[in-house]
Order: sequence, then structure tokens, then C-alpha cells
Amino acid sequence: MSTGQRKIRLHRFLAMSGIASRRKAEALILEGHVTLNGRLVKELGTSVDPAKDEVCFDGQRLSTEEHLWILLNKPRETLCTASDPEGRKTVLDLIPHQGVRLFPVGRLDYHTEGALLITNDGPLAAALMHPRNQIPRVYHVKLRGIVDPDDLGQLREGVTLDTGETVSAQVQNLGPTERNTWI
Repeated sequence: MSTGQRKIRLHRFLAMSGIASRRKAEALILEGHVTLNGRLVKELGTSVDPAKDEVCFDGQRLSTEEHLWILLNKPRETLCTASDPEGRKTVLDLIPHQGVRLFPVGRLDYHTEGALLITNDGPLAAALMHPRNQIPRVYHVKLRGIVDPDDLGQLREGVTLDTGETVSAQVQNLGPTERNTWI
């Protein structure tokens, strides 16, 4: 796989190889798990040329993996995480093992269902999730009861969150059912 550039940082190469996240890869380097061209590496600033250098993790040669993107319709009562210490079902439990380290892009609440991207493409995930990129998100939400149009106006004007930040939303009334309203 071509990275589009010649040299990259070793911790990034380890993440691209599916070994661990960049932060965890740094710890693995410091712990002495990584060799570069047959020599033990313990310096975090080390760069590698994926096309030329031989990088090994615990004696096993690594290569960067091809990117994989999966669009999953997340069912209710499934966590948007790679693992859960309480043993609850996660979105990765729904996907057959792909031979690469995958992670969900973004979050949907436990009781929420909907489209969720799962990938090993870290740069794409970061670009989609970072607030500076202002990627719009569209949610269809079912509200209990028939909602007054003035209440929807409040959402458009802005709601103060627990953090103190005020956020507004573009809200469109999609129509009521017998007992609920979709926005």
C-alpha cells in the first residue's frame, strides 16, 4: 500500500498496520516490542519508509493494511465501541472478523439505531469526527407525543447543554404518528 508520502512516524506505521492506536503504539515502542531493519527501536520520533524499511512487532514483520470501510445499520441495544468491559454486545460483534483492527466512526446511543461507519482508516475517521471540519449530521428522531411547533422553534434558536455551550439545530417536522412526532 502506498501511503502517499515516503517517510512516516513509526507509531503511525504501527497504527496503520493494525497493531494498536497511535498512543498505544508509542507505549509499545518504549516497551521494546519494535525493531526497524533488525535493530531495536525505543525512540518515539523514529521515521520509516513503508516501501523500503522492515518493521517487526515482537519478531513478526508488519506491513500497512489496505483500508476497509463498512456501513452498518446499528441495531438498538448495541454499543458503539470496540469492546465493553461489562460484556455487552458491540458493533464489532456484528461483523465477521476482517483480519484488521476496526473501530466505529462516531457514536450512536445504546438504544439508537442507524447508519454507522466502521473502518480502519484513521485519517478518514479523524476528518469526519473533528469539529473543525463541521461535517453535518442528520438524525431522524421520534419524540413522545405530538410536539408543539413553538417547542421546535426553541431547538432552532438554541439549547444550552450541561457544558454551558449553546447549540442550535436545523429542525424539520417530518410529521406525527398517532402518538409521536418525527423530526
